[in-house]
Amino acid sequence: MSTSIDPRTPVLVGVGQATDVFGSDDYAQLSSADLAAAASRAAIEDAAGNGIGELIDVIACVRPMELSTPLPPALGVSTKFPRSVAHRLGITPEHAVLEVVGGQSPQHLVNEFAGRIAAGEYQAVLLAGGESLSTQAHFGGREDAPDFTEHPDGEWDDRGAKWEGLLTDNEIAHALFIMSTTYALMDHARRARLGLSVADYAQQIGKLFAPFSEVAAANPLASTRHVRSSDDLAVPSAKNPLISDPYTRWVVAREKVNLGAAVLLMSVEAARAAGVPEEKWVYLHGHADGKELPFLERPDLSTGPVAVRAAQQALEMAGVGAADLTTFDLYSCFAIPVFNITDALGIALDDPRRLTVTGGLPFFGGPGNNYSMHAVVETVNRMRENPGGYGFVGANGGAMHKYSVGIYSTTPVAWPGDAPSLSDEGERLTVALAAEGSGVIDTYTYSGDEQLGTVLGRLDSGERFVAHVPTDDPLFDLMRSGEAIGATVKATSADGINTVRLA
Repeated sequence: MSTSIDPRTPVLVGVGQATDVFGSDDYAQLSSADLAAAASRAAIEDAAGNGIGELIDVIACVRPMELSTPLPPALGVSTKFPRSVAHRLGITPEHAVLEVVGGQSPQHLVNEFAGRIAAGEYQAVLLAGGESLSTQAHFGGREDAPDFTEHPDGEWDDRGAKWEGLLTDNEIAHALFIMSTTYALMDHARRARLGLSVADYAQQIGKLFAPFSEVAAANPLASTRHVRSSDDLAVPSAKNPLISDPYTRWVVAREKVNLGAAVLLMSVEAARAAGVPEEKWVYLHGHADGKELPFLERPDLSTGPVAVRAAQQALEMAGVGAADLTTFDLYSCFAIPVFNITDALGIALDDPRRLTVTGGLPFFGGPGNNYSMHAVVETVNRMRENPGGYGFVGANGGAMHKYSVGIYSTTPVAWPGDAPSLSDEGERLTVALAAEGSGVIDTYTYSGDEQLGTVLGRLDSGERFVAHVPTDDPLFDLMRSGEAIGATVKATSADGINTVRLA
């Protein structure tokens, strides 16, 4: 029993998930708000307490994808998303919050509101998110499309999308909003640092993700439940085409899913008053949030040092090491965010504990910014099944711009205290918006249809640049063969677009 613990200590007391599988017999055309509400209802029921709805001070929602881009929502959207979720639940919390963009959001919200409960600001906080991406992809532009537009009442705090710092005009002009391109640039940089061939690196990616497919195969909510071997994943085929070298389709996030997830946080005092059984309680033993340098300003594109520091800080706060962990969920939209943590913590790719509790974004699915809420839900469930164990959740946002970490356990512990947000104070490169002159290639990628080649490099002045490569230039042949890094090029710029050719 935890009778001596501070009554303001935050605990996770309820978790829930929901799905609406497109094309299934019970497919119901649920909106993102519907899915978030269904998951929230499940989380409240999971807590098994009394009158919990009346105790909720705050509902904080992960920003759905239809509110995360400049494009108008294909099927409409709630103008006050968290209030729409609350209305479906029949609750009227005093505060409603919509978080900024980024896959770090779910874990960051846990970290933030656990701290605010510990400070005595709130007694119960509902965190929720939902994505109807399959439905939106299918019905967009069709006459029979559902209309998800809503205009609910109530005060709310919209924190804004906050794309500032995640994408510059220069990056947009060079199509770095295509995340498979941006992440492939980082994975090729890591490949070069390790001295691996493209084929060997593809096999390493396959070895990384094959166990993820095994976890997904056992998860009834996973979007694909086929076990894949490392060769299945690494070798391009008609069913598994190259997307952005070195990525095949099966090793990148699968976004067309309809999923919702929610977590209920309460103070120990409120949980006791509501009669939530203590075997439901899971504590946050360690946490951290960090922000990397802007993408093009990073001297080393092969790693994310702030994410590593965040992982280390959370583990130190919890008083455990990687060897003490029972479960992991390492954000897996692409390979490099996973490698970044396994490299730093010395975790083997075939660790029998597995590196995901859901199946990961390529197999479980990538429900927009809300994936890691599912990771938190599954981690809480695993901790309840393994009392005294420790679960690690690492949540990644942007192009490895942001990282949030949580360490979970059923072992009672006092709130470990707030932690300062981490940032990279090291060297920053100057970016040449209009690249002219001689330079060297740092990293590269090209699209699977070989219609777009993208490189990052440094001019003789030391300035970083991004550029496209004409498909008829010999440099494109070097990219196909995996020998482009270190090549000397000549850069030119016109109309805001940089182009390089082999010197």
